[in-house]
This record gives sequence, C-alpha cells and structure tokens, in this order.
Amino acid sequence: MGDYRTVTVGTDGSSSARKAVTRAAEVAADSGARLMIVCAYEVRDATTDRDQAESERALGDEAYKIIGSSPAEETLRSARDDAMRAGATQVDTVAVQGDPTDAIIDKSELYNAELVVVGNKGLASFAGRLLGSVPQGVSRRSKADVLIVHTV
Repeated sequence: MGDYRTVTVGTDGSSSARKAVTRAAEVAADSGARLMIVCAYEVRDATTDRDQAESERALGDEAYKIIGSSPAEETLRSARDDAMRAGATQVDTVAVQGDPTDAIIDKSELYNAELVVVGNKGLASFAGRLLGSVPQGVSRRSKADVLIVHTV
C-alpha cells in the first residue's frame, strides 16, 4: 500500500466513522501518507429543526448528523486524536458545510487523494437503499480508490 501519498476519510463522529478513521490512519501510516479528515455539517433554522426532528424519529439510529460547525470542529479534534493514536503522523482536518458525500468527494479531489476511506454504515439500511448512502455515493463518484471499511 505504499503508493498512497494522500488519504481522505469522512467522519460524523459516530462509532462507525471512528472505525473508518482508525483504518484510514493505519493505511496512511503504512504508506507514509498525509491523512485528510473531512466532517460535513448542516446549519439549521426553525423550519429545518422541525423537519429534521421528524426525519430523525423516522430513521432512528441511522439519523446521526453533525449540526453546526462547533460540533464538527469537536468531532474533527477527536478524529485527529484517534488517527494519531493509530499511527498517522501527518493529519489535517476540514469542516465543510453541506452534504457529506459532496464534501468527501470535493476535498479528496482538491487534495489529490489517491485513496478515500468510508465506513459501511447505511449501505444495507432501509434508508440507504431508499435514499442512497454516503459510502454508496462516494464509491460511485470517486476518481480515487475507495476503501469501504466494515464498521457495523
């Protein structure tokens, strides 16, 4: 795996994403690569809050999302710590407002990542089959290699 110079991984702070970050950090450490950790977040207003609460009730445990940049920054600090414990030495983080799939794809292209890592959360879920999932979207759109880590 020594061909990777930049590895990108997405996180939302969930246990599934933390496993993906750890695996991405291991690959980056083995390759001597830079690790770019991406966290997407949404800004909500009163209407969005009502709609989001209704969606979260319908989706249950699969409704994990980062709302606002402060939680995203805390999620990134924690992910950076996890990555460094797993052996990564060059770790950068970025919070991006918007859709997680778009954020991961855009940043992996911007930083010329040769590998994009995501957890498999949502691939087999009802919501993932109906609406699509981050791992599905990333694997379909990425120009780089994609590693989907079995996390659930």
